Amino acid sequence: MNLPCTNRIATDKPEKYATSCDFATLFTEEMSSLYQLSFVLTRSHHKAEQCFVAGAQASMNGAPVFKQWASSWARRMIVENAIRMIAPRPTSGNELAAPLELDSELTTVRDKNPAIASVLELADFERFTFVMSVLERYPDLDCAVLLACAPREIRDARTRALQQIAESSSNVDNFTPSPIEELSIDAGRA
Repeated sequence: MNLPCTNRIATDKPEKYATSCDFATLFTEEMSSLYQLSFVLTRSHHKAEQCFVAGAQASMNGAPVFKQWASSWARRMIVENAIRMIAPRPTSGNELAAPLELDSELTTVRDKNPAIASVLELADFERFTFVMSVLERYPDLDCAVLLACAPREIRDARTRALQQIAESSSNVDNFTPSPIEELSIDAGRA
């Protein structure tokens, strides 16, 4: 991937803010993790690519961000672009969201990685809530603001998602959630 960056005049003083070059480097070095986040949110390789590219552009052309926040900001841009693309909405009342059928592009995921498949099988709102609140560790209030809903809807959707994932794991031999952990926020990041 060839991302453009703007060269700045070198100074003796270190830059406080991430530059477009910093983001280009970040999106290259963390490509696998950022793409996987895009894919799990969008459930489509085509949409994941669009989400990834839009996230890179938004990061490089957006508001100034402190260098130490650049990775978190890039992930946030991926999440925000996925929300715009998919527009997940809460289910009404106590009704459980029906699991979505995986299309032919995604059926092999179930065989290769049942942990990821169990997340992909979640309905849109539950999937976004699970990824954002559990894997990315966003607070409920941040999830509610980004998904334009009440914090209670976030808690309810997360409970439904965890229940469905638990049911999926009990139906699969040798279910190991370790691949999903790749999506979770690194311990060293804020």
